[in-house]
Amino acid sequence: MDKLQTIQEYQRKIKRVVITEEEIKEAIAKAGKQISESYDGRPILLVSILKGAFVFLSDLCRAITVPCEVGFMCAKSYYSGTVSTGVVKITMDLDRDISGYHVIIVEDIIDTGRTLNDIVKMLKARNPLSLRVVTLLDKPDRRLVDFKADLSLFTIPDYFVIGYGLDCGEIYRNLPYIAEYGE
Repeated sequence: MDKLQTIQEYQRKIKRVVITEEEIKEAIAKAGKQISESYDGRPILLVSILKGAFVFLSDLCRAITVPCEVGFMCAKSYYSGTVSTGVVKITMDLDRDISGYHVIIVEDIIDTGRTLNDIVKMLKARNPLSLRVVTLLDKPDRRLVDFKADLSLFTIPDYFVIGYGLDCGEIYRNLPYIAEYGE
């Protein structure tokens, strides 16, 4: 009985689907084509910001038809709730020199912009050949710093979303779509 209640509770907090699995696939295919055409023959390093962007990175790198490498960083500003703490902490850094690469930061969502702003400054100081940011979701109404991604697949209003790598308390990353989370 406890498991059934857990499943019901899990499903109850999925308020509504805001971006379908098919819409995500279509947008990623377009982004992959654009990146492939822009960087053909140039060394690309896709940098995923963990944990939320790992699903997006996986699908995006498969949509890119030119050679690319993958790296990972982990940064936190959300800890267990639905509101950013405002404190960005790098908990895992890249393990390589990026000066010979065109770096594309692959992010799940840009909310306040603080995390990406800090990461971009840090990576620019390492002298990549170029640096761009691709985000699955952009929430400009929440922006607290002047930051704009080079490519945003979807712009959403100010509500908390889950699924497709995005979580609430480490849960819901496995949903194949983006949904609004409801208490």
